[in-house]
Amino acid sequence: MKFALVMGASGDIGKAIAADLASDGWSLYLHGFKNQLSLDEQLESYQNQFPKQDFFKLTLDMTDEKGVATFLEALFQVDAVIFSSGFTSYQLLTEVSAIEMEKMWQVHLKTPLLLLQKLQPKLAKSTLGRIIFISSVYGEVGSAMEVLYSTLKGAQLAFVKAYSKEVASLGITVNAIAPGAIQTKMNSEFSETEVTELVQEIPVGRLGQPNDISFWVKQLLKEESSYMTGQALTISGGWLK
Repeated sequence: MKFALVMGASGDIGKAIAADLASDGWSLYLHGFKNQLSLDEQLESYQNQFPKQDFFKLTLDMTDEKGVATFLEALFQVDAVIFSSGFTSYQLLTEVSAIEMEKMWQVHLKTPLLLLQKLQPKLAKSTLGRIIFISSVYGEVGSAMEVLYSTLKGAQLAFVKAYSKEVASLGITVNAIAPGAIQTKMNSEFSETEVTELVQEIPVGRLGQPNDISFWVKQLLKEESSYMTGQALTISGGWLK
């Protein structure tokens, strides 16, 4: 049996990833914090649909380092880790508080790195050993009004390139997926006019859906993807590329 830890499974993209992996035979650790209802509904659904697989709900406030040790104690076999937790704020850099900076840094980088420090031995024991970051196209091209978010997403891509070299000999692959404009709650602040204008800029003529991202996660977790590491797949419908 193969086990994946999905960080941010309660979000739109995380939920799509979990659903695809469950249907592909994976047992899952479903992480969330604020939206416990989403995790409960997924847990019940997966347990009913896939009774031969195991599913666990795990809670961790990624901005609180004190909870990491307890969280790790609940993890036994881990063959893959997908980091899909994240959030942004639309404001000028001069308006971002130090507290906001710290929280965003913790969620996007610090806590994932703390987890990987301890999970590396488990991943090395696996015949798969996969790490995937859900980054952003803004990590490659940057965005005004989201300077901090763009910076941290770019740092994720830099980490993927560096860490993939460090653990390649252990049989662990490290990759990222950089989504473009995806129809999620994170984009719900846009007005109908703003969405229409955005879609006009996307060559394929639509916003992406969460399953457009989860499809590629599933591919990277396959045994046949063992030769791909240190890479970032941009899934943006041609937008900003």
